[in-house]
Amino acid sequence: MKVVGLNLDIIWKNKAENFKLIENELQNVEADLFLLPEMFSTGFCMDASEVSDRNNESLEFLKKLSKEKNAAFCGSAPVEQNGNFYNRMYFVQPDGEVSFYDKRHLFSFSGEDKVYTPGKERVVVEYQGIRFLLQVCYDLRFPVFARNNDDYDAILYVANWPEKRVGAWEHLLKARAIENLSFVFGLNRIGTDGNDLFYQESSHCFFADGKEISQKQDNLVTTELNMDELKDFRSHFQFLNDRDSFSIEF
Repeated sequence: MKVVGLNLDIIWKNKAENFKLIENELQNVEADLFLLPEMFSTGFCMDASEVSDRNNESLEFLKKLSKEKNAAFCGSAPVEQNGNFYNRMYFVQPDGEVSFYDKRHLFSFSGEDKVYTPGKERVVVEYQGIRFLLQVCYDLRFPVFARNNDDYDAILYVANWPEKRVGAWEHLLKARAIENLSFVFGLNRIGTDGNDLFYQESSHCFFADGKEISQKQDNLVTTELNMDELKDFRSHFQFLNDRDSFSIEF
């Protein structure tokens, strides 16, 4: 499976311009799955009542692109539902099927937990024979929530992870791949946001042994997910069989 992530310099609070930018960047790009950063339509913004989707704007945009390119699209957007705000990660398939995950671990350092409502379930989506665990940014710091119970093959992290803490981002992505015997694709944004935080290019895809398997050109991060290689690796190193048994309370 070919996966392409877009290192996007998100325009602050401007959905229409971000939609145009994404379409232009991906106009001549082909893939089976495209990844967009956390809150790709607005930037990581705490003004939820101002920026949140009320009419599925970001979702409809993803559905449009998915149909046009005959590929899946994944990224998160701020959404209002029943009076609550969610940092919602969508996984849209070209046949119109939509799955979503609401970010579980809200970034209290920025006050996200005071504005948005945490998700209450862990979400795995199967697409073209690969099982994807959906995760958003700060979730990366919580390995118990992402522990592989032999129920997924790859983790997708979409993020707004600033340059000042990028070392943690890169080390933890690799750790999640190694400890879970899985592909891990972490897609970060680039540029400067409305809070003057800078985001350097730091998107990566790692194999289950921690090896980088992505290539970068312009603003695109591309990888091939080879399930035969993953199955072979897991058959030789059966570390998941020795995992701890536990449950998580929501």
